[in-house]
Amino acid sequence: MEASLLTWFRKRISAEMLSEINDFIIGRKVIGETEKKDPPDEPPAAGGGKNEDENKGTLILDATCVPSDIRFPTDISLLNEGRECLEGIVDELYELGLTNGVKPRTYRQVARRDYLRFARNRKPAKKLIQKAIKHQLGYMRRNLAAIEGFDITKLSSKSQQRLGVVRKLYEQQKQMYENKTHQVSDRIVSIHQPWVRPIVRGKATADVEFGAKVAISVVGGYTRIENLSWDAYNESTTLQATVERYKEQTGFYPQRILADKIYRTRDNLQYCDKHHIHMSGPKLGRPPKDKALYAQQCRDERRDAGERNEVEGKFGTGKRCYGLDRLTARLKSTCETQIHMIVMTMNLWKRLRNFLRQNCRLISQVIWKLIYAVTTRRIQMAV
Repeated sequence: MEASLLTWFRKRISAEMLSEINDFIIGRKVIGETEKKDPPDEPPAAGGGKNEDENKGTLILDATCVPSDIRFPTDISLLNEGRECLEGIVDELYELGLTNGVKPRTYRQVARRDYLRFARNRKPAKKLIQKAIKHQLGYMRRNLAAIEGFDITKLSSKSQQRLGVVRKLYEQQKQMYENKTHQVSDRIVSIHQPWVRPIVRGKATADVEFGAKVAISVVGGYTRIENLSWDAYNESTTLQATVERYKEQTGFYPQRILADKIYRTRDNLQYCDKHHIHMSGPKLGRPPKDKALYAQQCRDERRDAGERNEVEGKFGTGKRCYGLDRLTARLKSTCETQIHMIVMTMNLWKRLRNFLRQNCRLISQVIWKLIYAVTTRRIQMAV
C-alpha cells in the first residue's frame, strides 16, 4: 500500500463516469437502462401517462469560472519562470553528456539579478516593464538557441513537454512585445498548467479569473454540469443543447427557463417560442401600453429573478463549502474530475436532506421510543 496506488485508482474515475453517476443521483437516468424520469420538481402527469407535447419543469441556467490554484500571472514572472525551466533543461543536457563536456552559457546569475531588481519595484513604470521584458526575452532566446543545437529527443518526456510550453510562451510574449499589445490567442498563463486560460468575468473582486468555465443547470434543487471548457465561451450557445438534453432525459421540454440576460439572444428566443418555453426576462420591443399588463409583466420578471437566484446559491455553496473556489489538482483530467466530484457531492447532500426531511417524523418517533424504553428500564432496575 503506497500513496501512488490511490492516485492510480483515482485516475481511473473519469469525468464522464461521474457525470453518469450524477444523472442517476438526481433521477435523470437509471444505470444500465434508458428509462426516462420526471423532473424532481414536478409531479407525474395525471392518469399515469405522459403527454409528449406538454412542457414540464423549470430549468435554471448559469455559468461561472472555477479558478485554478496558480499564481497571478504577469509577463515578467512568466518569462522568469520559463527562463529557469530552460536553464534546468540545459543542466539536464549537460548531465546526460550531450553537450560534449561543455555547458552552454546561460548567464543565469545576471538574469536573476535583473529580475530581482525589477521585482523590488512596487509600482514599476511602463518603460521599466518593457525594458525588463526585453531583457528576459533576450536570455530566453539565447537559451533556446543553445538547446536547439543538441539532440533533445534523449530528454525525459516531462522535459520535452515543458520545452514545448516554454517555446510557445516565448513566441507569445515576443509577439505581444513587438506589437505592443496585451492580447494573444491561447495565451499561456501557467507553465505547469498550460491548459489554463484567462476568463474575463467583469466582477468587482476579480475582473479576470484563471481556470475552467463551467455552465450548469439546476432542476428541483439538483445541479448538473452542462458544459466544461478551459477556453472562454459564450454561455448562451449552450442553451439549446441543454434543453435538448433535458428533453432526451425526461421526455418533454421544460415549461420555464430562468437565466440572465446573456442567454436572451434572438436565436434562443426563437427556439423557446418554437417549443412553447417561457424564458425569463422582458420581451423584445416596446413595453405594452396597458399599464395593468405592464405591471403584471414586471411582477413576473421579479418573481423569475428571485427564483433564478437559486443557481447563484449553488455557486456560493460550492465555492465556500466544497472547494469549488480553487482547484488544487495539477493535471487537466484530475481538475475536471474534481469539479464533477464536487457537484456530485452537493447532490448527494441534497438527496440526504430530502430523505431526512421526509422521514423526520418517523425518525423522531423511533428516537423518543428508544429514550422512553431506556429510561423505563433504568427506573425499574433502580427500584
